[in-house]
Amino acid sequence: MDIILCDELLQEIFQRLPPPSSSAVSLVSKRWRHLLRSSLSSLTLRLSPNHLSLSSLTYFLSDHTYLSSLSLSATTSAGTTTVFSDRLLISISTACRNLTRLSLSTGPVSLFPLLSLSTSCPSLSSLSVILSRPILSLHFLTAFNCLKILTLTVIGNGSPETVSDHITSNSTTDLQLQSISLIGIRADDYALNWLWRNCSFETLTKLVFENCNGIGGNQPFSRFITQLTNLHELELKVCRSIVALVLLNLAENCSNSLSSLLIYDGGNRESLLHFIRETNCNLRKLDLRLPLDLDDSHLIEIGAKFDHLHVLRLQSCAMVTGEGLKTLGLGLSDSLEELALTNCDVIKRETGFLVELAQSLRNIKTLDLSYNHMLIDKEFASMISSYRELRKLNIRGCSRLTDVSLISLCKNCKHLKSVDLLYCNGIWVEGVEFVILNSPELRNVQVEDRKLSEAARRWMASKFIEVQS
Repeated sequence: MDIILCDELLQEIFQRLPPPSSSAVSLVSKRWRHLLRSSLSSLTLRLSPNHLSLSSLTYFLSDHTYLSSLSLSATTSAGTTTVFSDRLLISISTACRNLTRLSLSTGPVSLFPLLSLSTSCPSLSSLSVILSRPILSLHFLTAFNCLKILTLTVIGNGSPETVSDHITSNSTTDLQLQSISLIGIRADDYALNWLWRNCSFETLTKLVFENCNGIGGNQPFSRFITQLTNLHELELKVCRSIVALVLLNLAENCSNSLSSLLIYDGGNRESLLHFIRETNCNLRKLDLRLPLDLDDSHLIEIGAKFDHLHVLRLQSCAMVTGEGLKTLGLGLSDSLEELALTNCDVIKRETGFLVELAQSLRNIKTLDLSYNHMLIDKEFASMISSYRELRKLNIRGCSRLTDVSLISLCKNCKHLKSVDLLYCNGIWVEGVEFVILNSPELRNVQVEDRKLSEAARRWMASKFIEVQS
């Protein structure tokens, strides 16, 4: 076969193989190894800085002639200096000239290798890199003419630089970015002001902040966010210091484009309530993990304001009550299709409220009740009878549920396609087998391997049901 099949046909076959098969294919012959590498368009590598020859890496990457997406990380933070990452980036620039996506998380990089990358990879549309403080300038972004997706992680404790902000403040560059993700930003990272002044208001659709206690200068950012016209997604993860600033300014934005909002681990009660009441947008997706910053007043306003909400995810929200959730359910009864109540204290405090909530939300297709350790069979069975359109269920970590709950699930949810049963200590082999054999549309099961009977394994193989453990 090695002789009969031509190179083009083998490459076509290799492109259709699942990733786990790659290592076996590369061992068949040198020809197959070369053709496999040249057929791959995406590659993810974890490097060991202390045992890496950059010349060998360059040679390895040069074999991947069709490589368009590359992600590199380090196995350890030791040795991942700016010098190492700079040399690595130059090697990439030399070997991978067709790249459109690059994620380099091995360590901070400096200006010259980035400019070299922009010249060598003119079609680069997605870039994720680490910068170290002080950030002298972000003007290098203008060299990437096709850049649409930008992720910047800033590390180090260098002193702030105000000069660069003054120098670039009159720039008229119009960056056509569609997505910006910023990680580790401080209030004194003034170079960010250049980004707020020069990013297009019309093209940006996604904005993400993670572990940020500042956004550079408040005034340039406020002017920027109030003028965005097509922002669809906003994520704030562990950003308590800036949540109020972002939400208050976003509430003044006249655009109604925002459809997805995520806030994790650090909110502001007053600013969130103000945003819900004053915003012009009609959210479709809301994801909140705010143990101490979300209460019933927010839920009531959400139910009254966002009547087109399709997805609601609440995690570890300790201050909400069953009454607040039931009021929310009444407001969203016609629109909500996905509900997550993960590690929700109210399930522990108020037995039975899930049943009343389910009676209002009969259109739910995806339900996540993971890590609710106090959920019991009786409440689950009464609740699940209302979710007859359910397609996906996650009860991972619900340790008090037993096989009885799975019988109720199969009886009521005939269209179930996916179920997560991991870490459910009360569910055993018989219950898992019952679900697999009695769910005609099931395609995915997440459960411990030891809970799969031989009959269940044979059935899954014959029906092409995927199992994850």
